[in-house]
Amino acid sequence: MTPKKSFNAIPFLLLMTAMFIGCSEAEKDNTPWVSLFDGETLNGWTIKGGDAKYEVKDGMIAGTTVRDTPNSFLTTDKIYDDFILELEYKVDSSMNSGIQIRSNSFPYYREGRVHGYQIEIDPSERAWSAGIYDEARRGWLNPLTDNAAAQKAFKQNDWNHYRIEAIGDTLKTWINDVPASYLIDDKTASGFIGLQVHSIHGEQKEGTFITWKNIKIITDSLSKYTKKMALTPIVTKNKLSIDEEKSGWKLLWDGETTDGWRGARLDEFPEQGWVIENGELTVLATNGEESAAGGDIVTTELYGDFELKVDFKITEGANSGIKYYLISARDN
Repeated sequence: MTPKKSFNAIPFLLLMTAMFIGCSEAEKDNTPWVSLFDGETLNGWTIKGGDAKYEVKDGMIAGTTVRDTPNSFLTTDKIYDDFILELEYKVDSSMNSGIQIRSNSFPYYREGRVHGYQIEIDPSERAWSAGIYDEARRGWLNPLTDNAAAQKAFKQNDWNHYRIEAIGDTLKTWINDVPASYLIDDKTASGFIGLQVHSIHGEQKEGTFITWKNIKIITDSLSKYTKKMALTPIVTKNKLSIDEEKSGWKLLWDGETTDGWRGARLDEFPEQGWVIENGELTVLATNGEESAAGGDIVTTELYGDFELKVDFKITEGANSGIKYYLISARDN
């Protein structure tokens, strides 16, 4: 007769309980998230741009396409600078959409058009979801051309999860936990967050929709919660975007040297009065004297008709300007 084997059930059950508790604690998210959507109303949000329909359905925000209207945006009333944002969305496969961050609408800019960073939602074969586009400004800044893993991470006709970090001049995105975009760009430091319903035209179907849920943000102690990014950053300072290059723009300054520039009364660039540092060209203080120290600088190339764009920062009390169609004293 084979003796019966026995075991102590109580320690075994206690061990299993401890294991389950341990796993639960490991998966618990202690991030102090703040919800941007109360699940019942659109309080705290405002529609800008076109006339797409936004409504609350089953505790989620739904945006529906409307024919022959511009891009529409449901935007937060609150302005945000540095933050970490997470959300989920499900989009119709025929649509294009995006998440606006650090975006703005000013009467003096293209009659109030919404502009700023957009985290792309792209269910097309191109699959650039979570790439970074500059809405109504420079176009594509961080496409997913060389990021096959992120392109494959998008789930068609299913829920997708985004993590978006905007801290200082650094923007990082993940799609379904896969690193997607890593951009260093200092164009805009703050703005609203927005949910886009893209315009439709021609034969595109009206009434398609995108749904968002679990929209949450943190704005404090970001260094504690930021994640490392396993991608090489794209740095835009003193570089043209993809769309700017296609449109024929060219840089007048390379951000590093004096090539292409000289003193207004000199054959070469001034030896003093100007400093190149951190990709910025700075004229030193002259105690109110005009054209003192190094004096004005001009391009070595002459231009006829043109369109010029430049970013500048000026100290209080300073006086400066951009001259054009200029014939310098040296050329007389």
